[in-house]
Amino acid sequence: MPLVTSKEMLYQAQKDHYAVGAFNVENMEMIMAVIEAGEEMQSPVILQTTPSTVNYAGLNLYYASVKARAEQASIPVALHLDHGSSYELAIKALKEGYTSIMIDGSHYSLEKNIALTKRVVDACRPHLIPVEAELGRVGGKEDDLDGGNGGLTSPEEAAYFVEKTGIDFLAVSIGTAHGVYKGEPNVRVDLLKQIKKKVSIPLVLHGTSGVPDDVVRECIQEGICKVNYATDLRIAYTKGVRQILEGDESIIDPKLYGKRGKELVKRYVADRISACRSIGRGKL
Repeated sequence: MPLVTSKEMLYQAQKDHYAVGAFNVENMEMIMAVIEAGEEMQSPVILQTTPSTVNYAGLNLYYASVKARAEQASIPVALHLDHGSSYELAIKALKEGYTSIMIDGSHYSLEKNIALTKRVVDACRPHLIPVEAELGRVGGKEDDLDGGNGGLTSPEEAAYFVEKTGIDFLAVSIGTAHGVYKGEPNVRVDLLKQIKKKVSIPLVLHGTSGVPDDVVRECIQEGICKVNYATDLRIAYTKGVRQILEGDESIIDPKLYGKRGKELVKRYVADRISACRSIGRGKL
């Protein structure tokens, strides 16, 4: 089916108390793996690209690749700009055909974040493309994104931010971090509960690679409707490629090691779909 927006996906998830997995993709094999896993489990999926990924190959190449595969799929697929770093990039993604946009002004002051976010919302709204924004700051480092030690989301500021910007989804900072965790993540489900009391729109959890599935499920119960995964997909793909190349140094066909990387990504995505409780939710 054609690419769909993430809005109907997430509002349905909010209504029925599950979440949609959002998976960062880097190449053709990862795109294929995510959509194949979604089809086998009859789950909607969101594919995401970060600014650094876009810089590597261009919005047009990722859009064309995801669109081509989504049109062959039997499940809803959305293409999302993850951590949009500027108004200009958000608008380029919108014009290219992305069906979901994130603008990340979390490193700015509250009022500057509001002004930037509202500007993107005002541009996307006439095209019926939903906008995600972040309040607080998810820590850790991934690609060019460096959240430092992070900063937790204030429930009161969250309510104010949503009211002033008109965003569709809010990414919250409750103790998760981007990249590889050095220890057990301390996810503040108690803070999430407070935010949920103040905010009615779907909430998004970033930095979820490495977070135990039982914690993810608890967060979903408290209002998380979109769960982002990135680092662990890269780890899975790279592990698969290494398995093949280290097993036989004579192999030079990219399809052979790409296939193994794809298999491991697909397996990982299927497990995360299960954690999100979105199995069988692939019809809108």
